[in-house]
Amino acid sequence: MPDGAPRAPAKVAVLVSGKGTNMAALLYASRLPGAAYDIVLVASNDPAAEALTLAEAEGVPSFALPHRGMKRADHDAAMDAAIRDAGAEYVVLAGYMRILGPDIVAAWEGRMLNIHPSLLPRYPGLDTHARAIAAGDSHAGASVHLVTDDLDMGEVLGQAKVAIAPGDTPDVLAERVKLAEHQLYPRVLAQYVSRPFEPEWLVARVRERAMALPQAEETLSHGMPCFGIEKGKKFAWVSVDHHGDGRTALLAKISGVDEQAQLIENDPAHYYRPPYFGDGWIGIRLDLGDTDWEAVDQWLARSWRAVAPKKLTTLMDAADAF
Repeated sequence: MPDGAPRAPAKVAVLVSGKGTNMAALLYASRLPGAAYDIVLVASNDPAAEALTLAEAEGVPSFALPHRGMKRADHDAAMDAAIRDAGAEYVVLAGYMRILGPDIVAAWEGRMLNIHPSLLPRYPGLDTHARAIAAGDSHAGASVHLVTDDLDMGEVLGQAKVAIAPGDTPDVLAERVKLAEHQLYPRVLAQYVSRPFEPEWLVARVRERAMALPQAEETLSHGMPCFGIEKGKKFAWVSVDHHGDGRTALLAKISGVDEQAQLIENDPAHYYRPPYFGDGWIGIRLDLGDTDWEAVDQWLARSWRAVAPKKLTTLMDAADAF
């Protein structure tokens, strides 16, 4: 993606089993100007699902495969293949009434979202509205969360509260919560797929890693977040649109001009020579949507070690030995 170029919407597959009202909310939100995502597939374990009819009417590719008579792993694998064939980058569950197995969940770790009709961690599982009413809660609601092996226990990304009115039945409450879901899901999905490009989120992720290194401190230098060793040298900067270059990047220490030239030659999309920093530094793009955070950890650790006093690195080496 060239610097300053409009970002392509994230490609999303939606899994459904029934009417697909949340799918419809996601779909119509995706067609608003400037939408952060595009729905490239609606897939179901029920060929008769109403959501498929709507998707087809709206020109969205669909896929259906009954799960009856199939092993869970085989059905999951077929769904996964259809999702990948559609080019999806994220998977969204919208009333998908089949528990996914560990393999497909692991394959989409951090890229699979679900919506649940309660204010998690309260009331995971079924009968959420009846349980909230029976408990005398003042509010019910909905939660969008990441999918993990623990049912409804993944990181909560957003919630919407809905007041429980006197005389509410589970069915009446469910209808109001559904309205809240239709507002919540598109907003949270848009925010989530945008995070890998947002400077504030990227800086926070670098900060978390840099400050975990021994005796690290953060300052502001040349208008950029800067990380160094207490009372010592700097080992990393985060450049955010520095001098209007449109980039968010980690600036880390390297061995010199030869390594700098080699990195840029091998991967000019991700590496560049940071202006004003000389040949001992490399710029590593964080804002292309494909950041390898394990590699960022390694760059930070290497850069820290390059400036750390010997007594500190010796202590680190001794600790690592155990």
